[in-house]
Amino acid sequence: MRNRLTFTRFFLPTVWVSVALAQMPSFSEREPRYHLQPSDVLELHYRYSPEFDQTVTVQPDGFVGLTLIGDLHIQGLTLDEAKAAILEKASERLKDPEVTVVLKEFEKPYFTVTGEVGTPGRYEMRGPVSPLQAIAMAGGFKSLSAKNTQVILFRRVGPDLAKTQILDLDVASSKHSGEPLSDLRPGDMLVVPQNKISKIERYVKMANVGAYIPIYH
Repeated sequence: MRNRLTFTRFFLPTVWVSVALAQMPSFSEREPRYHLQPSDVLELHYRYSPEFDQTVTVQPDGFVGLTLIGDLHIQGLTLDEAKAAILEKASERLKDPEVTVVLKEFEKPYFTVTGEVGTPGRYEMRGPVSPLQAIAMAGGFKSLSAKNTQVILFRRVGPDLAKTQILDLDVASSKHSGEPLSDLRPGDMLVVPQNKISKIERYVKMANVGAYIPIYH
C-alpha cells in the first residue's frame, strides 16, 4: 500500500559538511541493520530482575524512559547498540545484568519518489527495488522535461545527514549499460528534477531532504 504525499517546490539550500569520508557508509553496503526510529516499540526483559521489565516507545526526540536507568537516547542505534547502551547504564545499578531487548513494532521499510513523476509519494518496500522500478511504481516520468539523466538519490548516512548521488536512468535502462544500479535501501528518496542540475553537495542535512524538492538551475 502506498501513501501519497503532496510536495511543494522550493530551492533546497546546499550545506557544506566536513566529514571523515572513511567513516561514512558507501552506497554499495548491503543488508544494513535496522536503526531505531521514533514510534518504535521495544520490550525489555531483565533475566535476574524482572521487576524492571517494561515495554517502551521511542519518543519523537529519540529518547526512551526506562524504569531502572531513566531517559536514554537510542534513536539511530541498531538493536544491538541499544542493548549495549542499556546494559552499560544498568550496570551502574545492577551487578552483571542480563537484558533481552525485543523490537515489537517498527516502521515498515519504504522508499520515497518525488518530483517529476506521475504519482509522487511513499511506497512500501516489500523486496528488492531498483531505481528504475521505483520510478515505474511512482507512475513513471511525468513529462519529457523530467531529467531522467539526473535523478537524485538521497540516502541517510547518520541521524542528521543524507548522502547524495546523481543517477542516469536513461543510461541504466539501455541494453548497452554497464553494471546495473544498486537496489534502493529502506528510507531512500529519489527526486526527479524538472531543471538541469548544475551543482549539488555530496552531503545535505537530513531535515531538509524530506521537506523540499530541490530545483537546481
